[in-house]
Amino acid sequence: MPVLKPTISFYSARAVELSNQYERVDFEAVHHDWLAFIPTEGMVLDVGAGSGRDARYLASKGLSVVAVEPAEELLALAKQNAVGLNIHWVNDALPELREVFRLQTKFDLILLSAVWMHIPASERQRVFRKLSSLLKPNGKIVLSLRHGPSPDSRVMYPVSSSELAAFATQYGLHFKVLSSEKRSDQLGRNDVSWETILLILPDDSTGAFPLIRNIVVNDAKASTYKLALLRALLRIAEGHPGAVTFQNDTVIELPLGLVALYWLKLYKPLIDRPDRMQQSSNSGKGLGFIKPMGWERLAEVANNDFYIGACYLDANIAQAVHQTLKDISKTIKEMPAKYITLPGTDQTVFEVETKRISIPKNNIILDSEYFQSFGSMNVPKQIWDSLVRYSVWIEPALVNEWSSLMAGYTLNRQQAFTKTDYLNALNWEDPQRCTTRVRDRVHQLQRNSEVNCCWSGKSLQNQQFAIDHAFPFARWPNNDLWNLLPSKTSLNLQKSDRLPTSGKLQQSRSFIVTWWQQAWRDNENEFFTQAAFALPGIQKSQQNFNDVFDAMTMQRDRIKDLQQLSDWC
Repeated sequence: MPVLKPTISFYSARAVELSNQYERVDFEAVHHDWLAFIPTEGMVLDVGAGSGRDARYLASKGLSVVAVEPAEELLALAKQNAVGLNIHWVNDALPELREVFRLQTKFDLILLSAVWMHIPASERQRVFRKLSSLLKPNGKIVLSLRHGPSPDSRVMYPVSSSELAAFATQYGLHFKVLSSEKRSDQLGRNDVSWETILLILPDDSTGAFPLIRNIVVNDAKASTYKLALLRALLRIAEGHPGAVTFQNDTVIELPLGLVALYWLKLYKPLIDRPDRMQQSSNSGKGLGFIKPMGWERLAEVANNDFYIGACYLDANIAQAVHQTLKDISKTIKEMPAKYITLPGTDQTVFEVETKRISIPKNNIILDSEYFQSFGSMNVPKQIWDSLVRYSVWIEPALVNEWSSLMAGYTLNRQQAFTKTDYLNALNWEDPQRCTTRVRDRVHQLQRNSEVNCCWSGKSLQNQQFAIDHAFPFARWPNNDLWNLLPSKTSLNLQKSDRLPTSGKLQQSRSFIVTWWQQAWRDNENEFFTQAAFALPGIQKSQQNFNDVFDAMTMQRDRIKDLQQLSDWC
């Protein structure tokens, strides 16, 4: 932000001096009046992390910390002093916090220590709104307000607790002044005093979760389309935080082609089988996306051949895939997106914009640019956040309702499908089939070189190894190349469906990055495309294996926070 540039430049130019100054006073002395509100677990955002003193303290308490510092020289010093701690460093600045929002993460605690006075009054409401949107239900914001003149060229503005109280009322946060009187300055400056403000977001009262439940359970359905759309969005929300192409306080935007791809993958096991399962109440009417030049030409293509980063070199297959995604995109716009409305109104929940797009003459690659060429889909931010956070509860309800709908259709009753038949057809991908390619790659490499276990670094025997989902498939279904790691069989069994600790992941960094470089140099476009969709904070243009690992550590903390999996260390 231009208005903050002089202040950021000041902090960068005097990074060593200021870092030493901050480190002279310990965390508990500065923040003693809100120590009782530090969460026992979860995610913390430290905005304006400075020397990293506060981030280190919070990380030492077992919290996962995202530390934001706009002054690059200060950030570099902070990183040096925090080796081995679970801190994700981000070079970002208020009021935009673009990189933070790219992480697709909600926080239990947001700390702004000695930051608010640098933000001009004209930007504060916007900043407050953005920060409040990053909170989990019951999440807290702690702000320390500095009162007193600026002693140097840093730009500081007057601040007041009453201003924050007004913002809190406007955005539905509880407000509390923790210090009964303005505290004296810990660095001994007589003309400086401090107040500490606590803001708490009440438990989710947005209505997003009840709305999703209403669509799943109560909404009228002539077909399974509404459920398919919700489940496609849920799979993207859970597995691909990097898919968001735009967001603000009210909406996120997804590439329509990606939604269509997940729609295809959901319906293929139901439709492309000898005993096709009926998907609408009208047994005499076909499905809108089943067309001769698209879907019907893909009958022999396996469902696992459709994935992010896939490349289709055969022109006939490429054209059929393209036409299928185009037909699905049109169906989504004209059917479920049109008829999913707010209860009792005609107001649609989702907005879909399609684009005119030509049939490709040669090959296609299922990457970000290609998915965006079909158009976009806007999802209300509150709906998206609920899909991310509550997927473990929402998906079973979707699957159960989908199977119940199918059980009531005439042709399905005639074929005497059982409940198990429906659930098996609706089951997401079989992970065993999806590891074959990686296993084959290990065997191929072993003919000329050594392949090592990604968890121990020890050499793998030709046949005696496992392909491990770094993040367990049973709880976070992802078969991307970056998530599939060769491992000693004994370690894979020991790990089971547990999540590696942040420490274990860091210990294995060199093994994992070496494997990626060894295995996927010739498939970099596919590898990095998958990583950009699945991992938070990765730019679509980034082609660096170490950047992917850094994003992987952030995703590890997101999964731990969302699903509370058991640790493996």
